[in-house]
Amino acid sequence: MNVSDLPQLLALALAGFVASALNVIAGGGSFLTVPLLIFFGLPATEANATNRLGVLVQNIGGVWGFHRHRVLDWRWALRASLPALAGAVLGTWLALQVGDREFRRILATLMIGVTLWTLLDRGGRLAGALGRLRHKDVVLGAGFALAGVYAGFIQAGVGFFILALVTVGGLDLVRGNAVKVFVILLTTALSLGLFAWEGKVEWVPAIALAAGSLGGSLLGVRLTVLKGHAWVRGVVTAAIVLFAIKLWLG
Repeated sequence: MNVSDLPQLLALALAGFVASALNVIAGGGSFLTVPLLIFFGLPATEANATNRLGVLVQNIGGVWGFHRHRVLDWRWALRASLPALAGAVLGTWLALQVGDREFRRILATLMIGVTLWTLLDRGGRLAGALGRLRHKDVVLGAGFALAGVYAGFIQAGVGFFILALVTVGGLDLVRGNAVKVFVILLTTALSLGLFAWEGKVEWVPAIALAAGSLGGSLLGVRLTVLKGHAWVRGVVTAAIVLFAIKLWLG
């Protein structure tokens, strides 16, 4: 894909806007953008890598917005990021070892799995059960490390997992979303650098995604802060249903 493919680049910018707003509010936006990149002709591994620039930009905008609204707990965010970064190194390495066909199958499986998990756990039963465990800090550390592996490997849907973890940690969805975008910002920067080092990033479509992503992230922050916890919970539920319908229709 090059700069002459204007309709495709505009479609990517629009998809980046929608996906980034959804990612900041809930998660799962990359389930829209990664398949779109594959549809436009990128090999699956390159699509996975290229998608990271838009994710990086949206989370820069998200962190700035949440900090400006004074809802980002920096100590909480930094503590969560350390194990996630360690996991992201392993996850990115694994993504670089997987072939195109295998990655497509893994992506399809994860799309189904994440959607089913979020639908079946709408009441937060998993987060509640984890929250009652002893040594909760150890559980959270391991959870963020696994989230980092997932983020490094595929990224798509990791926001749902991190929101579950911050719920275990006692944060509401507004402050939890702020921590989530910070953790994803750092893990994405790391994985993008590793993918770029291996020459897997297609920069023209990546920039198109990033162009739409910044505006979408700022919209997502504004809606999260202004609407509050109950509204965010409703959007998360709606996003889950949307992805389920998308998967059902193929």
